[in-house]
Amino acid sequence: MSRRNEPRLDTLQSIELAEGVEIQLRTAGPYVRVLAYLLDFLIRVVICIAIYLLLMLIGLIAGLNVMQGLSMLLMFFLMFFYYIIFEAGKRGASPGKRAMGLRVVDTSGAPISWGQAFIRNILRFADGMPIFTYGFGLFSTLMTKKFQRLGDLLANTVVVYDRQPIIHQASLPPAMSSIAPGIPLTREEQAAIIGFKERGGMWSESRRVELANHASELSGGEGVKGMTNLLGMAQWLGDRR
Repeated sequence: MSRRNEPRLDTLQSIELAEGVEIQLRTAGPYVRVLAYLLDFLIRVVICIAIYLLLMLIGLIAGLNVMQGLSMLLMFFLMFFYYIIFEAGKRGASPGKRAMGLRVVDTSGAPISWGQAFIRNILRFADGMPIFTYGFGLFSTLMTKKFQRLGDLLANTVVVYDRQPIIHQASLPPAMSSIAPGIPLTREEQAAIIGFKERGGMWSESRRVELANHASELSGGEGVKGMTNLLGMAQWLGDRR
């Protein structure tokens, strides 16, 4: 298998901006987004109950028709504008997403606009089909590389992790010898090899070997030998920077 066609082993997306600055976004999968949705749903239910009790008191004074009208406006506001206001705001996330460490951004990594927030949320009705099961939305997230539902695809947005977990890692010892790659490498490939060495302390030896085997064509071997060669190349690339 060609190393250039290897799929990414995580959801980390590298994006190069026009200024030449590279940023990395880690897209959120369906599981954590469902949890965020359930939290937002519970929050809206609590708000509805609290305000409905207040409207009942108003209904005793202003009449039942007034209370029903205000209840319908409340439901519409919570179903539609709830997400728009929070996602287009400074934090870019509803309370449920914030609790799960998520936020909504443009695919370039920039905060989304009010227009994008409107588009991605007006399509919640389509994503929620059939019959509010969110079947279409779930299918879309599973079929797209960046876990985008229909609203995300049209609004050019993506849900990413807002904060990275604190990972305790040990520094790997320097390679015994620097090894120059046998073929020219792109900038992304060089960064991937250096990143393998920098992040290697997060993994066990068997996991490092498993990941290094994906680059066996480049390293010239598999197992411990391939991993050692890959670390040597990372050392060589690091010394040249």
